[in-house]
Amino acid sequence: MPDSPLVNLPHEWLTSMPLERLALKLQGHPDGAWMVQQVEGWRTLSQKVPLWAQTEGIEYPPRLSLEQCSSQQAAQYKARVAERIASTERHALADLTGGLGIDFSFMAPLFETAHYVERNEQLCQLARHNFGCLALRNAQVWHNEARTFLEQTASNFDLIFLDPARRNSAGQKTVRIEDCEPNVNELWPLLQSRTRHVILKLSPMLDVSQALAALPAVIEVHALALRGECKELLLVADTQCHVPSPADIAFHAVGDNHDFAFSLAEERDATALYADNVDRFLFEPHAAVMKLAPFNLLSKRFGLKKLHPNSHLYTAPTDCPDFPGRRFMVENSHGFSKAQLRQWKGRQANLAVRNFPETVATLRKKLKLREGGNHYAFATTLANGQHVIIDTLKADN
Repeated sequence: MPDSPLVNLPHEWLTSMPLERLALKLQGHPDGAWMVQQVEGWRTLSQKVPLWAQTEGIEYPPRLSLEQCSSQQAAQYKARVAERIASTERHALADLTGGLGIDFSFMAPLFETAHYVERNEQLCQLARHNFGCLALRNAQVWHNEARTFLEQTASNFDLIFLDPARRNSAGQKTVRIEDCEPNVNELWPLLQSRTRHVILKLSPMLDVSQALAALPAVIEVHALALRGECKELLLVADTQCHVPSPADIAFHAVGDNHDFAFSLAEERDATALYADNVDRFLFEPHAAVMKLAPFNLLSKRFGLKKLHPNSHLYTAPTDCPDFPGRRFMVENSHGFSKAQLRQWKGRQANLAVRNFPETVATLRKKLKLREGGNHYAFATTLANGQHVIIDTLKADN
């Protein structure tokens, strides 16, 4: 636990006591509300950003900033991208939407000077304190709007990072680039005059084709999946590059320790093979692959057969350890006759539906199937239109 008055609290209060109960325990203490906030922050970042939670003296913001900040794994990935694209020219970094500063703290050590820009004064004060605890001696904190900062400085930067706020004035989540703050479309000419390289973090719900149509000079697209969910969509732009054909942009679907790299041209030219039946192994792409959708190329590159054009499940007679997603050994595969469905009654399995006319809840009730266990059942559709349910176990990693 960081070096603060919290170290004097009983261990249970720090680690496991419900926050509501902790607030009651600290009621009347002059710093009670702040201490509850610090305990919540420390607990959250212990899981999300362990390096910060293990650093003495770190102070934590209210819950919303904790929810919006990157995880350590995501921040480290962005730092690797920044190191590669900035290459040997790493004199100055500018993060124009600093927030809590997680992403900034992992990228800043790569540069001689790192500028943290944030319009929220409280977050700026917190950043000055926390960057000192993290020994980021090259960090400069600016309380300013992104546009104003760029207009007022004559400096150029080797890399600019932006993570626009994806909430409107009513606090509702937004997705489109033009609805975020700052509006990168409007800011683009100014960005071009100040840097060559831009890393832009956008909503994972954003349609990639719309983003590429709206933003010039994008050379890379990264989708990052963590714990089974696509968490981040990153666009890398080279402002000195002529607008490339979208077909030549480098795509990276990252998750489960795999980086599936491809171009739209490769996907366009690939032809998927389709299976007549489910073979010994079943493969399910991870969430980042699902986001970027190189579904024909998966079949071609790994020699797998798709079950159906819209099922996005693959099968093969042998395992494929390099597949970017989950791998399963098939125990059984059958149709939906009453006799076939009867064998599921009272069993336990993790049920999923893929390109199937019923929901998980409806099918689970029909099968009288309990949730959980070691078995994974997929209800899906084969290329010939037949509905099947596939009983599997996870393949060894």
